[in-house]
Amino acid sequence: MSFINTIPEHQATGAVHEMYQRQKEHWGYLPNYAAVFCHRPELMARWGRLLAEVKRPLDEFRYELVTFAAARCLQNTACSIAHGGKLAEMIGTDAVIAIAEGGEDSVLPPTDCAIVRFAREVARDAGAITAAQVNDLREKHGLDEATIFDIAAVAAARCFFTKVLDALGTELDPGLLASNAMLTQRLDWRERSSNDNRR
Repeated sequence: MSFINTIPEHQATGAVHEMYQRQKEHWGYLPNYAAVFCHRPELMARWGRLLAEVKRPLDEFRYELVTFAAARCLQNTACSIAHGGKLAEMIGTDAVIAIAEGGEDSVLPPTDCAIVRFAREVARDAGAITAAQVNDLREKHGLDEATIFDIAAVAAARCFFTKVLDALGTELDPGLLASNAMLTQRLDWRERSSNDNRR
């Protein structure tokens, strides 16, 4: 399930048991990522609170759009499929795949395209972002200061979560892979890496 040993559900006590129960109540099963946090259950609780706060100011569509763009740029399969699936409920699977492949101009209005590109830059190399890029969001697309901050915060938060999971080799949950076969086929970086290695 991961590169580190984790506490099995039947052996969990105290704060770990409580964290596991919260995750099971939310998902209907214990996700593999939760087990990775078993050695620091308080961090999972704080991550949940941070996520709720960075998510709160944005509407659901923009939150999922930013999160998906960042997760895809980070090549994290789990978050790409999970948030791509939520985005697909709003704009359709074909549109999500287009965004994943850099074709957002064909499926999104200009402002949302700019948001996608900014979120990717935050995930890829935030230190390379220039004042001119931020000014473009402000002047050309009419985003206010707080919204620009919110987009940066959501994308940066996704970097924390995906990098912890990837660094520790967290496996994907079978239920997530089965949730949207088309998205899984197009967004699964493991499959792409396997195909690349066969070439």
